[in-house]
Amino acid sequence: MGQLLQRMEEAKTYIQSKITVQPQIGLILGSGLGELADDIQEAVRIPYESIPHFPVSTVEGHAGQLVTGRLHNKTVIAMQGRFHYYEGYSMQEVTFPVRVMKALGAGQLIVTNACGGMNPAFQAGDLMLIQDHLNMTGDNPLIGSNESELGPRFPDMSRAYTPELLTLVREAAASLGIEIQQGVYAGITGPAYMTPAELTMLRKLGGDAVGMSTVPEVIVASHMAMKVIGISCVTDMAIGEHLEPLSHEQVIEAANRTKPRFISLVREIVKRM
Repeated sequence: MGQLLQRMEEAKTYIQSKITVQPQIGLILGSGLGELADDIQEAVRIPYESIPHFPVSTVEGHAGQLVTGRLHNKTVIAMQGRFHYYEGYSMQEVTFPVRVMKALGAGQLIVTNACGGMNPAFQAGDLMLIQDHLNMTGDNPLIGSNESELGPRFPDMSRAYTPELLTLVREAAASLGIEIQQGVYAGITGPAYMTPAELTMLRKLGGDAVGMSTVPEVIVASHMAMKVIGISCVTDMAIGEHLEPLSHEQVIEAANRTKPRFISLVREIVKRM
């Protein structure tokens, strides 16, 4: 057994010793959305530091625990706080929880994040359905030896964001009267916010929003044939020609303002999955 498979098995065995359900849906709750985990019924909360081989979240606003239970009668496993490449973790460490979610039985994944909006048609407070992404990190979590039990050496990424689930999200948003944007998410390493010239470049390359997460997790989920939904909360406008100074506190504040709509939408999506 390869080292990755061994680590996955140890983490899976530990988590299974704490829970009584098999998760169907994985949730990665980004900045400002962690409260959704508090809505999970029959919840079992497991701190990341107690799970073998799990990293520990160091970002303000990320709780740092795995929450399993039921949401709208679906069994879910939620990351209340995620890991980022800029924290010093490898891409393999950042994506390890997604591997474990799949090992536990989750075949579907909802990934959420806070991002900067680069499309001039967007505004702060918008929600954006991710249709595709640009991996601008200069790295890839699949670099290294491939475990064929998990997925192919050269996975297809043409449907990384599952088409039928994109339709489901649009229908869920419409049923709630929530306007949702759609676009391409450009994933960068961070932790610095981008310069005006860099943002202009990303927009010209086809990016509608920019952020420091999500892309690695989606690559790994696709590698394991998980069905994926990605939704971004636009916390600020990152248009190179009109860039204003930005702080992490502003991002959290904007994410918190959008939180009620975001949580309502994710709950409705889970209900329909």
